[in-house]
Amino acid sequence: MKNRTVANITQSEHLSMGNTEVKQPLPTMRVEQVDPFLLLHHFGPTTVEPGGDPLDVGPHPHRGFEPVTFLYSGGIRHKDSRGNEGILRGGDVQWMTAGRGIIHSERASREFLEKGGTMEGIQLWVNLPQKDKMAQPNYQDIKSAGIPELTESEGKARLRLVAGQYKGHKGPARTFTSILALQAEFGSGGYVEIELPEHFNALLYILNGELQLNENFSYQGETMIHFKNDGEGFSLRARADSRALILAGAPIGEPVAQWGPYVMNSQTEIMEAMRDYQMGKMGVYID
Repeated sequence: MKNRTVANITQSEHLSMGNTEVKQPLPTMRVEQVDPFLLLHHFGPTTVEPGGDPLDVGPHPHRGFEPVTFLYSGGIRHKDSRGNEGILRGGDVQWMTAGRGIIHSERASREFLEKGGTMEGIQLWVNLPQKDKMAQPNYQDIKSAGIPELTESEGKARLRLVAGQYKGHKGPARTFTSILALQAEFGSGGYVEIELPEHFNALLYILNGELQLNENFSYQGETMIHFKNDGEGFSLRARADSRALILAGAPIGEPVAQWGPYVMNSQTEIMEAMRDYQMGKMGVYID
């Protein structure tokens, strides 16, 4: 396998959002997007006593893309203006299609509020092509038990396939464009070779630990690596217990206009989204 080389390396910027700290490796001044991936927020790990909500993201609108939440620990309650409601626990994934417009909130679940604990997760924004930006909103509540797992390196490397097809397996998430999303967990010494279609854009986000790339340099947690499209994949070897998120996808190749929670193809469409939200066309959120 010909290994891909590195296009960009970005370190996460630390931001405060509500009661929790967020690490943001995408977008940055150097890398605005890795088409079709627009934003990656790693929130937590934040430990709170019973009654504390480190997330507490109240009702807000989205249009034109798919917000995805990978929950590593804790508990989140999702509720939206389409009548969907779901509870995420550690290992679960929420794949939401904002499409033509939706209002939703993400707050700590009742169980988490009662017991307290540690909240950690990743929110990813996946772009939609122009033809699908006004699709009907949808909510996929993907439970941990339904995510295929692949083990390699004598059990020291574990891959969870959330979206796409990989080595004869298929992830449960339904997507509008071809996407691969793999959650990786390594024990020290674990090794994998990740195979990718050559036309897919790809990135690697290391949550924690230390991973050696292509038997060369090692990178530590809170680092994002964006790859060139010049090979069939890459290899990872864990120098310590580590976790990573591997993302790859077919580029959409269209103009991106973004303002806050809206991602469209032109500024005119952004203005239309703001107007439609104010006119109540994205539904009514009732808590």
